[in-house]
Amino acid sequence: MWIFTTYFLLWLSGFDFAYSHDWTEYNYTSPETCNASFPGPSLASMCNDTSYDFFLSILETFVGRKQEIAQTCERITPIHTPDAEYDFIVVGGGAAGSVVAARLSENSSWKVLLVEAGPEEPVGASVPGFSFLISESSVEWGYQSTNESYACLSSNGSCPISAAKALGGSMMHNDMVYMRGSPYIFDEWAAMGNEGWSWDEVLPFFKMSENNANIDSVGREYHGTDGPLFVERLPSKPPFANAILEAAEEAGFGVSNDLNGNDSIGFAVFQTMTHHGARRSSAAAYLRPIRNRTNLHITLNSTCTRVVIENGQAVGVEYYKDEKLYTVNASKEVILSAGAVESPHLLLLSGVGPEEDLKSMGIDVVDDLPGVGMNFHDHILFPITLTINELDVYNNWAALAEYIGFQTGPMSSTELGQVIGALPSGITTPDLPDIHIYGYGYTAACVADWTGDGQREINFWAGYEHPKCRGRISLASSDPFEHPSIWVNYLCDPDDVSGVVKAIEYSLELVNTTALKAYNTTLTATPLEVCSNYTFASTEYWECAVHYSASGEFHIAGSCKMGPSSDLLAVVDPRLRVYGIQGLRVADASIMPQVTSANIGSTCVMIGERAAHMIKQDWNYTDAM
Repeated sequence: MWIFTTYFLLWLSGFDFAYSHDWTEYNYTSPETCNASFPGPSLASMCNDTSYDFFLSILETFVGRKQEIAQTCERITPIHTPDAEYDFIVVGGGAAGSVVAARLSENSSWKVLLVEAGPEEPVGASVPGFSFLISESSVEWGYQSTNESYACLSSNGSCPISAAKALGGSMMHNDMVYMRGSPYIFDEWAAMGNEGWSWDEVLPFFKMSENNANIDSVGREYHGTDGPLFVERLPSKPPFANAILEAAEEAGFGVSNDLNGNDSIGFAVFQTMTHHGARRSSAAAYLRPIRNRTNLHITLNSTCTRVVIENGQAVGVEYYKDEKLYTVNASKEVILSAGAVESPHLLLLSGVGPEEDLKSMGIDVVDDLPGVGMNFHDHILFPITLTINELDVYNNWAALAEYIGFQTGPMSSTELGQVIGALPSGITTPDLPDIHIYGYGYTAACVADWTGDGQREINFWAGYEHPKCRGRISLASSDPFEHPSIWVNYLCDPDDVSGVVKAIEYSLELVNTTALKAYNTTLTATPLEVCSNYTFASTEYWECAVHYSASGEFHIAGSCKMGPSSDLLAVVDPRLRVYGIQGLRVADASIMPQVTSANIGSTCVMIGERAAHMIKQDWNYTDAM
C-alpha cells in the first residue's frame, strides 16, 4: 500500500521520478519555488515512536512541499541582530502579539520589533488532524500547576498547563476553535468599569479580524470577510458527528447553525481558524502576508527576561538569543503579549508586582502592584470515555493521499473534535451557556495503518466555562529561565464542581438517546476506588471523581487583570496600560477580568486588534477603523 501511495503522492506533488527494479530505491527532482526549510520539531520526534518514522517523514515531506498547506515559501525571515532602538517592542508572537505587531507596522514610519521565545510553527502544525500530537510536543513550555487542593488529586495536586512556545502561540497547536463565548461576559467586563469592552464595542474588532468563508451560512450581522484571519468549517467529519447532532435534538438541547450568532445555545459543528483544510494561526494570518515589510523585525528563539524601566517609564527590553544578551530600546512603548503565565512573570522579574514578594526574591521594587499574577483562572473539563459499535481502523496512507491531493479527509479535520454543545447550567444566569461538551475521536494517529482489536473508543469532554475559583502566578526564583509558580486553584468553589457535574450529566443524557444507542454507545469508565463509597455514575460519585480526573481546558487567563483604578487587583486600565508605569501595556488573555465562556483564541485576536487600535489613537495615528 505505501509504495503505491508514495508514487501517487509524487505524481500529485509534481515530482519527476525514476525507479530501479529495487522498489526501495527511487530518486526524484523537485520543481523548487523557494529555498524553504521545514521548521521543526518533526512529526516523527513528536510521536516518540521510531516504528513510524518512515511514514511520518513521508507525510512531513509532502505536507511541507504543498504550499497551500504549510506555506513554507511564505514563512517569515527572522533577524539575527536587532537594531539599537525601535518605536514599539512587542513581546510574544502568539494570538494577540502577532496582531499587535502587524497592525502597528502598518504605519511605515514606525519601527516595530516582535520578540518570540520559540521557533517558527512546525510544518506538522499545519495539519488539523495532528493538533493533539502537536499539543504534547517540545514546542510546549511544559508548565505544571502545584499545590492544587481540589483538583488533579490523582497526580498529587499537580495539573498540566498547556501553552505553546512558538510563533503563533497556542493557536499553532490548539483545536482551532472559532468561538467567542457569550456576549454576557463582555458586558460583564464593561460593568466592572472597563469602558470600551462591552459586547457592542468589541464586536467590530472581531469582525475586522475575520475572513469568513461561510458567510452565506452564518450571515454578516456577527461576521466579517475583510480581515486576515481565515474562518471556516472543516472539510471533513465522520458520520458519528451527525449522530451527536441528532442526539442533541432528541435530548432537547437543540442544534445551532452558528453559536457565535443569535443561536448561542445548542450543539453545532463550529467554525475553525483554518483555510482549505490547513491550520491558520494569527501568526500565519497576520505576519506571513507582510513578511517583507521592512519596518517590522521579528526575532525567534529569543527569551525576554526583563522590561527595562527607568524613572517609571518602560524604555526597552532585555532578551537572550543563542546565549547572548541583547538590550533593545523602545522610544514609544513596550507591549507584553506573552500569555497568562509569561506576561505576569515578566512584570515580576522587572520589579512590578506585590512589594513583599519581590523583596523576598531579591528583586528591586519598581512599582508595588498587588494584582500582578492574581486572578489567574481557567476552564475545567472531565473526560467521559465511551465505545461505539465500529471497528477501530486507521488507514493513514490513504488519508495522506487524499489530504495532499485534495486537502480533505481525516487529516484535514479534528473529526469529532469539531462538534460542541454550549448549554446553560443555570448556576450564574438561566441562559448563560456556561457548559461545553466536546466530542473527541476518529483523529489521525502516528501509525501508518492500524486495525484495533475491538470497538472504537470516543470521548465526550464535559467542561464548565464560568469558574469562580482564582489562583495565582508568582515567582519561584529570580532566575528568568525558571518557570514561575503556578496555582490555578481549580474546583475550590462548590459552584465550579456543580458546573462540571452538570456537564457530565448532560453528556450522559446524550448517551441515552435513541440516536446514540443505535451505535451501542456505552460508558466504559472504570469506577475510581477512592470514590467507591458512592454509587457509580450518581451525582455524588461525579462530585467525588472530578477532583481526581478533571483537568484544565488550557484557556488560562486573568493574571494581569484589566480594571478601573478603584479595583485593587487591577494591573492594567481599560486601555491596557500598566498602572504606575508609562509606556507599558499588556495585550493577551491575562487582561481578561473574567475568562470568556468559550475557547479564547478568537478573543485574544480581538484583544490584539483592540490594543493596536488604542495605541494608534494614543499616538495620533488614524486608519480605516
